[in-house]
Amino acid sequence: MSGARRRADQERAFILHSYPYKETSLIVEAFSRRHGRIALLARGARRPRSALRGVLHAFQPLRLSWSGSGELNTLIGAEWQGGLPFMQGFGLMCGFYLNELILRLLPRDDAHEGLYDAYCECLERLGRGEPTAAVLRSFEKRLLAELGYAMVLDRDAASGAPIDPTGQYLYDPERGPVAVDGTYAGDLVVRGRTLLDLASEDFTSGETLLQARGLMRNLISQRLQGQTLHTRNVLLELQDL
Repeated sequence: MSGARRRADQERAFILHSYPYKETSLIVEAFSRRHGRIALLARGARRPRSALRGVLHAFQPLRLSWSGSGELNTLIGAEWQGGLPFMQGFGLMCGFYLNELILRLLPRDDAHEGLYDAYCECLERLGRGEPTAAVLRSFEKRLLAELGYAMVLDRDAASGAPIDPTGQYLYDPERGPVAVDGTYAGDLVVRGRTLLDLASEDFTSGETLLQARGLMRNLISQRLQGQTLHTRNVLLELQDL
C-alpha cells in the first residue's frame, strides 16, 4: 500500500538476491538491520559504468540508502563496508540457504535486529570454516523464534518435567516435546539428549547431529507451507544438510 514517501540513509544491510529488470536495472532483495527485508529498484545498476555494478553482492556488509512510498523503493546509494571473510565451497552454499530462508519466511518491512545480528555472526562463522551444521541449526532456531515459534528444549510440554537425557520425545510443532515410549519413530521423535544438545548448540554427538537435522528440517518445512527450498535440494545432493 502506498503512503508518504520515506527515505533511509546509510542503513546497514546485506543483499539476499537480485534479478534483472528491463535492460539496465536490477530488482534487489535486501535484509537491513532497522527495516527488515526490503525490495529495491537499482536503476542502471547493470550498466558498465554504474557505481552500483561492483557493489551489490551477497554476503558482504553494505550501507544502503533508498527512498519510496510503496513495497518497491528506489535504491539511491550503496557502499561496501568490508570486515567479513569471503565464503567458499560448501560454506558458500550454506550462505545461500540462509538467504533463501529469510526470503521465504520473513515478511517485508518488518524489522528483526536480533536476527540480523545472528545472520552476521553466521556469515562470519561460515567464512571461518566452522562446522556448517552447528551454524545452520543456530540460525534456524533463531529464525523460528523471531517468527513466534521459539522451540521448547528444556521441559516436557505435557508434564512440565525437565527433559530426561535418556528419554524419547515426540516434538509437537505447536507445543514442544512430549515424552513417548520406544514404539514411536520418525524425524519428530528424538532423544532427550538431542533436545538438550540443541539447546546448548553442542553437535559433537553424531546421533544429535542426525536427529537435530531431521527435526529442524521438519519444523522449517511446516512454516514454509509447501514452498520448496531450492538451496536445500542442492545441499542435499552435495552433502547431508
